[in-house]
Amino acid sequence: MKTLHHFVNGKKVEGQSGRFGPVYNPATGEQESTVPFASADETRSAIAAAHDALASWGATPPVQRARVMFRFKDLMERHKDEMAALVTAEHGKTLPDAGGSIARGLEVVEFACGIPHLIKGEFSENVGTNVDSWSSRQPVGVCAGITPFNFPAMVPMWMFPIAIACGNTFVLKPSEKDPSAPLLMAALLKEAGLPDGVFNLINGDREAVETLLEDPRVAAISFVGSTAVAEHIYRTGSAAGKRVQALGGAKNHMVVMPDADMDQATDALMGAAFGSAGERCMAVSVAVAVGSAGDALIERLTPRIASLKVGPGTDPDSEMGPLVTKQHFDKVRGYIEAGVKEGADLLVDGRDTRLQGYEGGYFVGGTLFDNVTSDMSIYREEIFGPVLSVVRAPDFDSAKKLVDAHEYGNGAAIFTRDGDAAREFSSSVQAGMVGINVPIPVPMAFHSFGGWKRSLFGAHAMHGPEGVHFYTKLKTVTARWPTGIRAGAEYTFPSMK
Repeated sequence: MKTLHHFVNGKKVEGQSGRFGPVYNPATGEQESTVPFASADETRSAIAAAHDALASWGATPPVQRARVMFRFKDLMERHKDEMAALVTAEHGKTLPDAGGSIARGLEVVEFACGIPHLIKGEFSENVGTNVDSWSSRQPVGVCAGITPFNFPAMVPMWMFPIAIACGNTFVLKPSEKDPSAPLLMAALLKEAGLPDGVFNLINGDREAVETLLEDPRVAAISFVGSTAVAEHIYRTGSAAGKRVQALGGAKNHMVVMPDADMDQATDALMGAAFGSAGERCMAVSVAVAVGSAGDALIERLTPRIASLKVGPGTDPDSEMGPLVTKQHFDKVRGYIEAGVKEGADLLVDGRDTRLQGYEGGYFVGGTLFDNVTSDMSIYREEIFGPVLSVVRAPDFDSAKKLVDAHEYGNGAAIFTRDGDAAREFSSSVQAGMVGINVPIPVPMAFHSFGGWKRSLFGAHAMHGPEGVHFYTKLKTVTARWPTGIRAGAEYTFPSMK
C-alpha cells in the first residue's frame, strides 16, 4: 500500500508523527494509500520554510512571479488527465467532472498570470503644491490554505496562485481524504521554477489546523468547508490578528416560475443537484416551484432521477459517482430517512443503489422529495449529497422569502422568462451569487466567489479582484521634495495647499 508524504521547502518529507489516516477508493470502499498526519512541530517546520522564503520572494519582480505561474499553467495542462484521474480515484466524481473542475481552477492561474497589472497602484500628481501621492499593494506575508475534499485540485487553485503571484509564501493543508492531486501540484510548482519554501504542503487533521491558526508567523488564512469549522477558523484566526476568509456551508435554492422553460429547468436541476453526487457547495439542493411549476417539474424530474446512471467515476457511461467516504455515505442515508419521518413525499429513493462488482462502494442514487417544508431538517441543513427537495410556493414573493429567510446565502437562481421577476430577484435576493436561467452561478476567475450570511465569514470573497485585495496590503505614500527653504514646523492638522 502506498504511503504519501508532505512537501516542505521544495522536497518530499516523510511523516514523523507516527499518526496516519487512510485514503479510500470510494467506488470500491478499499483503502488505496495512507497519508501522514503532521504534528504541531512538523506544521511549524512548514511555516518556518515559508517564513524564510518570504523576503526574497516578496522582492521578486511581479513579472518574474507571473512567469512562474505561466509555466505552472502549462505543466498543469500537460498533466490534466493524470490530475483528473487522481481526483476521481480518491473523491469518486466522474472523470469529465474532475477534468472540468481542474479547468475552472486553471482559470484562476490564468488570472494570476496577470499579476503585474492587477497590483498596479494609483498615482496623483500635485495633490498639494509640489506634493505627489501614490499607492501600492504589497504582500501580507505567510498565507495558509485549508481546503475541502470535494474539490481537491480546484479549491487550492482558488487560493495559492493569487497569494504566490502577489509575493506571499504559502502553506497548504488539503483534505486528508484525497491529498494526491494537491501533492502533484506541489511537484509541478517546483518544476515550474518556484523557489523552495514558497509553497509548502502538510497533510493532517485538527492538530495541523490549530497550529496554523495559532502561529504568529501566519498572516492570513483561507478556508473552504462546513459552516461550523468556518466560523471556528474565522473567530480563532481573527482573534490571533490574522486576515481570514472562511467559506462555509450552503443550501442553494433554484426558484422555478410558472413561465419558465420546464425542460430547460429540469435539465438544469439534474446537473446542479446530482453532478458530483451533490458534493458541491454550489449544488442546487432545493427547487422552489411556484404555482403550476410544481406539478410540471415533478412530472419531468421523477423519471429522469430514477434512471440516473450511477457508477464508478472511471466508467464513461456514469453520470454520477459514489460519495467520498463511508461516514458521509451513512450521513446522507440518514438525512433521507429523516425526510421520510418528517413527512416529506419520497418519490425517488436512492438508498438501495447496488452495483455488481462494486458492492463495497459508497453509492447513493439520485433522491427526490416533494412537498418539503421549511421546518424539516432536509430543508434546513446542508446534506451534501444527491438529494433534491421540492418546496411548493404559491407566488414569487413567497418563494423569495424562503430564500431570504434561510441561514445560508451562498447561491440562488431563478428560472423565468419574466424580466421583471428576474430583475427583482437578482437585485434583492439575500445571496452572494445569483443565476438567471443559470443553475450554478460560479463566477469566472476575473470576478470573485463568495456567499452571504453564514456561507462566508470575513470581509473578502475568494479569487478575482477580492482575492488580490485579500492577499495584499495597501500602502499609500505622500511625498514632497524639499527646495532648500524650510517654512518651520506646523502644529495644525496637515492640509494640502
